[in-house]
Amino acid sequence: MGRGGETPRVVHVIHSLGTGGLENGLVNLVNRTPPERYRHAILCLTESGSFERRLSDPSVPVVALRQAPGHRFGDYLEVWRALRALEPAIVHTRNLSALEAQVPAFFLPGVKRVHGVHGRDVFDLEGKNRKYNLLRKAIRPFVGQYTTVSRDLRRWLIEVIGVPPERVVQIYNGVDQERFRPGPRRPQLAPPGFLGEGSLVVGTVGRLAAVKDQATLLRAFARLCEDDAGLAKRLRLVLVGDGPEREPLEALAAELGIGERTWFAGDRDEVAELLRLFDLFVLPSLGEGISNTILEAMATGLPVVATEVGGNPELVIPGENGLLVPSADADALAQALRALLRDVQQRRTMGEASLARVRRDFHWDRTVARYLEVYDRLLQDGSQ
Repeated sequence: MGRGGETPRVVHVIHSLGTGGLENGLVNLVNRTPPERYRHAILCLTESGSFERRLSDPSVPVVALRQAPGHRFGDYLEVWRALRALEPAIVHTRNLSALEAQVPAFFLPGVKRVHGVHGRDVFDLEGKNRKYNLLRKAIRPFVGQYTTVSRDLRRWLIEVIGVPPERVVQIYNGVDQERFRPGPRRPQLAPPGFLGEGSLVVGTVGRLAAVKDQATLLRAFARLCEDDAGLAKRLRLVLVGDGPEREPLEALAAELGIGERTWFAGDRDEVAELLRLFDLFVLPSLGEGISNTILEAMATGLPVVATEVGGNPELVIPGENGLLVPSADADALAQALRALLRDVQQRRTMGEASLARVRRDFHWDRTVARYLEVYDRLLQDGSQ
């Protein structure tokens, strides 16, 4: 129990509470935790963000420190004061940007500490940056328990950062299978005239940022259109999401001559309905932890073409529920898309396999239960 017999509180420390897979996982954990088991609070080192609105309990504290970029000793003191005021039983930091909060948490008497690795930094997708890894190793003694969202990240923590295997628990994200499910296509969601009878829709969902590499998808789609005029008449490309690369990507689509066949849908609330417009889901990222959007596409019953990076091979089994291609390779991506777009039966079979795997292995209830088991063990262990 927490102080004074209260339900113990977990304080989650993150960079911000904006749009993203990490934030989606955090909100689902908070919303789905039985209130008699744990209370929650969220400490944002910079700003809060759009995902704060998704918290089902408005009484969950969300504190934004609005810290400026850089490293200052005063930041550690500010984090320590904020944590102390929230009275945590457990402090759970996530990713490199919040890792240093483990240090002030260490100086809170009796507080247990967890660090979650959901992916690597955009400037260090393979986890080889010497400076970053020295920081990770320096803070390693302060961390009581690690969690990762993929086997790939668990292996990296053990082999590269030197974390003992018994201190790393791998927990897959879940997917909201009530929201993301197969269903009828609603063409009216798209711009007027964009979808016609017999349209074949290639789509992706994600932040329009360099690491997501939608530019390679645009180039691959353009090559498909160039190589097969008959197929090109039916092809449409949908990019759901927004971000700093939107204008350059729109300019690239125009330059490639596919502007009229491409819809930049922006950030949307009805992602589940938009996924039902797709015939094929694509994730062209340069790096991933475990992709929530792949899981959501699988739950919608879609075949998936993804780059062979990070945790993607743990979700996409080539020939079973999709295909894997090298990253930043437009020719390979175009070839994979062509193979599936020309074979409706293969798309249907792969989509059914996606749906069956999600229903079997990726429930949020199971994910939340595993995180709560980690918290339970920490509170029961007096050594950390």
